[in-house]
Amino acid sequence: MKTVLLLRHAKSDWGQPGLSDFDRPLATRGMNDAPRMGETLDLFNTVPDQILASPAKRAKQTAEIVAQNCGYTGQISWHPDFYGGGSTDLISALQQLPSTVGRAMLVGHNPTMEETAANLLCGDGEGWASCLHIRMPTAALVCLDFDIRRWEDLVPGEATLRWYIIPKLIKAIT
Repeated sequence: MKTVLLLRHAKSDWGQPGLSDFDRPLATRGMNDAPRMGETLDLFNTVPDQILASPAKRAKQTAEIVAQNCGYTGQISWHPDFYGGGSTDLISALQQLPSTVGRAMLVGHNPTMEETAANLLCGDGEGWASCLHIRMPTAALVCLDFDIRRWEDLVPGEATLRWYIIPKLIKAIT
């Protein structure tokens, strides 16, 4: 069994108009939501074995804060193709992981995170699957399971949705 966690970066700050998109930091709300998501991973006993993330500032900050708050002790792997890339880039990164990794978390941006969730659950989008859409607001976290032993055997469309949670829901129940 392999588990994929998809995390969209937390809310970013748009207060500096001259700043490039890549360099936008987290907003106050993002700085509050990111630790909640890390604590949720710890509470759900779903701490990743490997974190792969976009190097854009808001995604980097999100990955680092979540890692710190869930108890992750490994190195974060920065993937430039997660910024501006597509779901095939994220899926390819998963397929290259060593078999010793049981649970991987990808931290990135929309629309790629939503596309990746749909692709992993539905494959090529034929038939009813083309209608599936998982909305991922900032700091949304999706947990998917695959009945595989090696990451190279990961096939889009073969995932099982274990859970989906957003910061607003965590705030409402705590």
